[in-house]
Amino acid sequence: MTLPFPRSAPGPALHFAVESADHDPHAMGPTLRLHVRIGDATGTTVHAIALRTQIRIEPRRRRYDEAEQHRLVELFGEPGDWSRSCRPMQLATVATMIGTFAGATTAVVEVPLTADVEVASTRYFRGLDDGEVPLLLLFSGTVFYRSAREVQVGLVPWHEEATFRLPVALWREAMAAHHAGTGWVALPEHTLARLTAWRAEQALPSWEQTIDELLRRAGGTS
Repeated sequence: MTLPFPRSAPGPALHFAVESADHDPHAMGPTLRLHVRIGDATGTTVHAIALRTQIRIEPRRRRYDEAEQHRLVELFGEPGDWSRSCRPMQLATVATMIGTFAGATTAVVEVPLTADVEVASTRYFRGLDDGEVPLLLLFSGTVFYRSAREVQVGLVPWHEEATFRLPVALWREAMAAHHAGTGWVALPEHTLARLTAWRAEQALPSWEQTIDELLRRAGGTS
């Protein structure tokens, strides 16, 4: 006689929503904190979730004034081509451990930010005057939950996602908390060596004055 294979208990039906955002002024670097509500209507006791969150910027989902369009040309090309070139860009992919809950809980998804102007997301944020940045969060990971017999293991549904409109002002606050209104550009060693030698020849006391002098001689705007 063949015994039926025991079925696994149905897992939790997880849903995600971003309730708010802030930044951590005490982190080692600029860090965005997304406060994500995780709900489950089945009443299952969730022991833990090893959550993986992919955060994307969706630039098509906001309007841009003329000044912003001008600054974003180097990222997306001419505004007339934006229907083709203005595509989603990656902000970060982060891992978060969620503790035990039943029904609902709120988790903090920490997103490290960079001031590197070679990174597309940084160039995008710097090109905006104000308003909000449309974000899309895509979730995956592993869920450990209680059944009548034992702890079961399941997957976070791949189709679960959440949207959030991040204030540009919050990004600026996070950057100012760690970089105090400055930015940085990575240069190859040989270029930096030439620039350092030129600065010494001109007896310029700071890097800011060095760049200002180069721009002045090139006819750049102040």
